Amino acid sequence: MAVSLCQQYSGEIVSADSRQIYRGLDIGTAKPTPEEQAAARHHLIDIVEPDQTLGVAEYQALAYAAIEDILQRGHLPFLVGGSGQYVRAVVEGWRLPRVPPDESLRARLQADADQYGSRSLHARLAEVDPAAAARIDHRNVRRVIRALEVYLKTGVPISHLQQAQPPPYTMLRIGLTMPRDRLYARIDARVDRMVAAGLLTEVEAAIARGCHLGLPAMSGLGYRQMGQYLVGQMTLDEAVRLIKKETRRFVRQQYTWFRRDDPGICWVDASDAHCLQIVSRLIAQFLKR
Repeated sequence: MAVSLCQQYSGEIVSADSRQIYRGLDIGTAKPTPEEQAAARHHLIDIVEPDQTLGVAEYQALAYAAIEDILQRGHLPFLVGGSGQYVRAVVEGWRLPRVPPDESLRARLQADADQYGSRSLHARLAEVDPAAAARIDHRNVRRVIRALEVYLKTGVPISHLQQAQPPPYTMLRIGLTMPRDRLYARIDARVDRMVAAGLLTEVEAAIARGCHLGLPAMSGLGYRQMGQYLVGQMTLDEAVRLIKKETRRFVRQQYTWFRRDDPGICWVDASDAHCLQIVSRLIAQFLKR
């Protein structure tokens, strides 16, 4: 849809996907195909190696730079993707702490989570930053660790540092949804296509290049489960079923980032045969303002 709209409105795509930033991880991230990237210019895809980190603050700065570049050339920026943190950091103008990663501290916190459980680590965060703890699910250990890291390095809760300052853009926000049963069926078919396209081989190649399963890049849907299969923790069929199950859970989590009752989002049923035309009309009306 984004590619079609870019062709119609002289647009360019700024990816807001926290996994498509990694080079060499293409199938499991559903990265735009070479044909799609040729049909519409894409930004912020394939910008770091899987063993590198890219914080939300760094992503936000890159996204704003890409948007400014697109606007200066007279084109229309389309921020496209599903990573809630990335999208909202750009759209809402989060003021993000620029605290560089402390790998030794992160390793200690991860060890605590492994030994005592994610709820224990989350309880530590709740003691020092209840506002952040209320926003972050205890199962999202990586985000809990980041929030604790910022507090321990600066003495200031991350929630205090994340006050928003909306960017100087006029924005149209469009959300795509569909009935849950249809969405789940599409998820299952999508996972089957990824497996048929060589997802397992992609994971094997990444591990061979030194991408261990503890890397954030390898924690994404598909990579973690295939990695578990490769180390003998489950069968291939079990891994595929788990990918489908976890992807459905991810969909449910998306509605906490992008709420159906958010008046700022124009929701469109993606299963509607006229979905593209509906979205196109919304954009045309927006551009006339």
